[in-house]
Formats: sequence, structure tokens, C-alpha cells
Amino acid sequence: MITKEDFKRKNYDISDLLDIVKILRSPGGCPWDAEQNHKSVRNDLLEEAYEVCDAIDDSDADALKEELGDLLLQVVFHSNIAKENDGFDFNSVCDGICKKLILRHPHVFGTVEVENSEEVLRNWDVIKRTEKNQATYYDTLDSVPRAFPALMRSSKVQKRAAKAGFDWDEKSDVFSKLDEEVAELKEADSTGDKEQIFEEFGDLLFAAVNLSRFLKVNAEEALDFATDKFMRRFKSVEEEVFASGRDMKEISLAELDSIWDKVKLKEKN
Repeated sequence: MITKEDFKRKNYDISDLLDIVKILRSPGGCPWDAEQNHKSVRNDLLEEAYEVCDAIDDSDADALKEELGDLLLQVVFHSNIAKENDGFDFNSVCDGICKKLILRHPHVFGTVEVENSEEVLRNWDVIKRTEKNQATYYDTLDSVPRAFPALMRSSKVQKRAAKAGFDWDEKSDVFSKLDEEVAELKEADSTGDKEQIFEEFGDLLFAAVNLSRFLKVNAEEALDFATDKFMRRFKSVEEEVFASGRDMKEISLAELDSIWDKVKLKEKN
């Protein structure tokens, strides 16, 4: 029987993590941990994944190490919950991913020969479709998780549709489609029909993501960049207003726009 004294050491490994989570979930462990289920900690898993990405974006190795540990905890935690309900366990999770990697890398673990990474990706897609019994192109679209961020999901759906030949021929066609969607949104707005406005706005975003593919721009990252840029410039505007002894709410939009333009010009120079 593992005791608390067993965990008073300097270094731990994956087996220790498995034991710790088991103790937390066991009678006499942590009441909060014991009450959780797959759905109750679903958002925790998403948050930890995003925090890993944040550490990567910041090039922060220490933060990355910590956040990967938090993400690993989520994998172990979900595996433990499943095991308690006579489902899979952590070892079967490892077994599954090992088998998947071996199956999808026949050029490494088999006799298939490839010339470049593009050929690797083509083979990967074929193997994946066979493995998941995706008989139609729609099946590949339907397999894109709905839990993905909307921009990411739409981009993946469009890429898979393009593999079926369902795509624009020229970039100019996509620009035209974007203009068309803007016009339709304006028309819907003029009617005041909320449902139609909602639908047309979605079509506009979808068309914008389509254009991002042709421009070879990651829509999710581009929007993040634009948001960061807005926040940075907003901060500069606020600082300039504050330095004049005023509050932003006291200033006209025209003056705020003027300050914004100065900040923008200063940034570009």
C-alpha cells in the first residue's frame, strides 16, 4: 500500500503521477477530485492545451515544461476515470497511440518508400480514411471535431473539401465571393431580419477563412495578431489621453480616431 511518505522524494516519473491521481480519486483522498467526471473537467483540458500553446508562443521553456505537465495530468486524470468505470486505462491509451503511429508511418516502420513530406501527408490521409472507415468525402468533413475553435474548424473543413476537388480555381474568385458576401450582409442588415443577418455574417466569416487558405495565412493566428495589435494601440491611446489629464469617455470619437492614427503612424515608422 502506497503511503504519503512514499512521495517525499526529489524526483518523480509517470508511474508516480498515475499513483497520485489514483490516491486523489480514492476514498480518503481529495473530495473535489473524487467528484469529477469526463464532462466536468472537459474545459480544464481545453484550457491546459491553450496554456501550452501560450508558452510555445512566448518561447518560455520553463512555462512550457509546467504546462505540458498540467496537460499530462488531464490525460492521466481522464484515463483514471475511465478505468474506474471498467473502460480503458492509461496503458491502453499509450498502446493505442503507439499502434497508430506505427500504422501511419509505413515509410519508417514498413516497406513503403517516400520522397518528401508531402507524400508522407498524402499517405497519412489515405491510411487515416481507411482506418476510420471514411467511405465518402463528406465523412472526412464530418470527422472534424465541432469542439474546435470556429475558424480552425471551418479551415479544416474547407481543406478537406478541396481535396475532393470542391474549391475555387483562382484567388480572384475568392475575393469576388468575399465582396458578394459583404453585399448580402448589407442587404440583410437593411431588412433588420436578425436570423438573416446571423446567417450572412457567418457566410462572410466562412468566405474570409476561404481567402486565408488561398493567401496561405492561418486565420486563427491572423485574428490573434490583429487582436494583439488592437490592444497595443488602444493602450497607447489611453496613455496619451491619461497624460492630458482626461478620461477616454470625455473625448469625442473624432479626437480618439485622430490619436489612434498618430499611434498607428508612429508604430509603422
